[in-house]
Amino acid sequence: MLGLLALVVLALATGRFAVPLGDVVEILGARLVGLPARADPAMQTVILQVRLPRVLAALVVGASLAAAGATYQGLFRNPLVSPDILGVSAGASLGAVLGIFLSLPVAAIQGLAFGGGLAAVAAVYAVGAAVRGQDPVLTLVLAGVAIGAVLGSAIALLKVLADPYNQLPAITYWLLGSLASVTSGDVGAILPAIGLGLAPLVLLRWRMNLMSLGEEEARALGIETWVLRPVLIAAATLVTAASVSVTGVIGWIGLLVPHVARLLVGPDFRHLLPASLVLGAGYLLAVDLVARTIAPIEVPLGILTALIGAPFFLWLLASGRRGWA
Repeated sequence: MLGLLALVVLALATGRFAVPLGDVVEILGARLVGLPARADPAMQTVILQVRLPRVLAALVVGASLAAAGATYQGLFRNPLVSPDILGVSAGASLGAVLGIFLSLPVAAIQGLAFGGGLAAVAAVYAVGAAVRGQDPVLTLVLAGVAIGAVLGSAIALLKVLADPYNQLPAITYWLLGSLASVTSGDVGAILPAIGLGLAPLVLLRWRMNLMSLGEEEARALGIETWVLRPVLIAAATLVTAASVSVTGVIGWIGLLVPHVARLLVGPDFRHLLPASLVLGAGYLLAVDLVARTIAPIEVPLGILTALIGAPFFLWLLASGRRGWA
């Protein structure tokens, strides 16, 4: 936690407009106790109105995606599962792309993205419930792949029809993920949904250990899987849809971070979930810091998370000694 706090201070101090670390601490301390800060007003504006909302968004979204990834991997007993396995990212992307295509305001685009993510998972679960006599976990995964492919084709169609000078660049940038336009209002808007989604994951984290044993074993130990699975899926989906609605699609966090947390604390979900939350928050904050300082123009987060995540994931696969389940 001390490392995460130091990273927060560094992120607030670093950028095109550099702010001394002492001034950052003084500005934050003055705001916390409700006293006027003595630092330059320009510095206060940069810290409190520009960088602080972005840092908070990175912490919240990174923690949420990592927690959702850890939940999905344990629930589906598959180390390659990520938060978009049930089509939530594809549904949110289609909603946002449709909003941009229709030239709607930002709030409407975010609302469509949030609703699209939830609707996609609802459709996947409806298909899974309609298929009887099959492994429910495998059915959900395959239904998610199929629904995601359909939604992806709809996104491609809208990109073809979009205005290549105005709409298409905005669509492409949103699909790559960014925190550049996040405001404090955006963070406040998604906090209730993320809190509502994380609460059952935290409260039921010990039951996740039983769910990861498999359908028959969990039932033999007294777990009502037909009740618990939808609750956990809905919670993980809610935090993912809320996150994606304001930042766009940011890949690899939900896939990579739980593996790192598993290597550090083991597969026990009681310890894995808190570790994933902290590591996810720190990882996205560090990537965002690199994204806005590595080049004269800001690099989309999706590009950096893939460039960093893929080689590191391969290294984990090659050097990991502790199992995921």
